[in-house]
Amino acid sequence: QLQLVESGGGLVQPGGSLRLSCAASGFALDDYAVGWFRQVPGKEREGVSCISVYDGTKYNPDSVKGRFTISRDNAKSTVYLQMDSLKPEDTGLYYCAADRAFALSVRALCEMTFKESGFLEVWGQGTPVTVST
Repeated sequence: QLQLVESGGGLVQPGGSLRLSCAASGFALDDYAVGWFRQVPGKEREGVSCISVYDGTKYNPDSVKGRFTISRDNAKSTVYLQMDSLKPEDTGLYYCAADRAFALSVRALCEMTFKESGFLEVWGQGTPVTVST
């Protein structure tokens, strides 16, 4: 069974940092692109950082550029999201998803619509992030 397991979410003060992990179970991520998406109440799910585990290409939208850093550990089949200078508007449920079709087009993975993202191959269960005093 193919699974992605997220961890690392929690409560942090504004300006703080968190590191999320997305670990693959039952398969290796080598040929995949992995995206981090967040769901904020009242808004559509959006891509916040994406990486091709295949070739290391990365993409961050302007909303998180300079604050979020995505990385991969192929040996552990794990993708990380380092989130710094967190803001209250970063609060939400963070999911990772993987799909082989986007291994060479990570920007497209991050920019897909909510409806399109529902067709991605594998999704994790989500980890909550709360940025608050």
